[in-house]
Amino acid sequence: MSTDQLSPVLSRNNVTVTGNPTGRPIVFAHGFGCSSEMWHKVTPHFEADYRVIRFDHVGAGGSDLGAYDRGKYDSLHGYADDVLEILDDLDLSDVVFVGHSVSAMIGVLAATHNPARFGALVLVGPSPRYVNADGYIGGFEQEDIDSLLDALDANYLGWSATMAPLIMGNPSEPELGDSLTASFCSTDPTIASHFARVTFLSDNRRDLARVTTPTLVLQCRDDIIAPLPVGQFVHASIPGSSLVLLNATGHCPNLSAPDELTAEIRAFLQ
Repeated sequence: MSTDQLSPVLSRNNVTVTGNPTGRPIVFAHGFGCSSEMWHKVTPHFEADYRVIRFDHVGAGGSDLGAYDRGKYDSLHGYADDVLEILDDLDLSDVVFVGHSVSAMIGVLAATHNPARFGALVLVGPSPRYVNADGYIGGFEQEDIDSLLDALDANYLGWSATMAPLIMGNPSEPELGDSLTASFCSTDPTIASHFARVTFLSDNRRDLARVTTPTLVLQCRDDIIAPLPVGQFVHASIPGSSLVLLNATGHCPNLSAPDELTAEIRAFLQ
């Protein structure tokens, strides 16, 4: 789909459509500080059989920065509304939605709002709440999140250079951390700061029980952003969901273990 054919909605989110035009639609959604480019090692494996849709959240990648509305995007519901607008614009149904990190919860919100559009959810490293609370293990204390956000506000580029390799979690392959750092550093700092607060202070635990779409939870090992108890909580909270513990380590298997990620998604869909 060429750029001169894009509707305002598709242009806003820099939507690309590739693959089999008659195949089942599969939508790939990126996480915080990233863009649709984070899927470049995964999507080619689906293009023969699926209609592949990638997009950038407003404020990321090649999206329309002028469309950023702080009020709209003051919760994840604003991003979920964008997802539904994209699906409506393309008139998609039986959609496989693959959401990484914060986009996992964005997909949950979209699928609970309009389940008729969705046929499957694949949640990669999901977290409905990052802060520990009342027996729930999210991986962070409130003061940890406050410090993280303060550091991000004070020096976004420095924060990115420090945090990206830790989030990637594969020190033996430093080029992966460098790739994530570059992605973080290409994001508008003001928008990234706001998106970080919305992401890390969100609480979508109650939304999980409302999911009626068949769901696969993919959990990485040694993930400092979404540790194992979080993945187990998501699995236990979504009725009928499946949980797979990947051999991949870190928070970004779409970069560090694309073949394993692809294999598990295909196995679930088959």
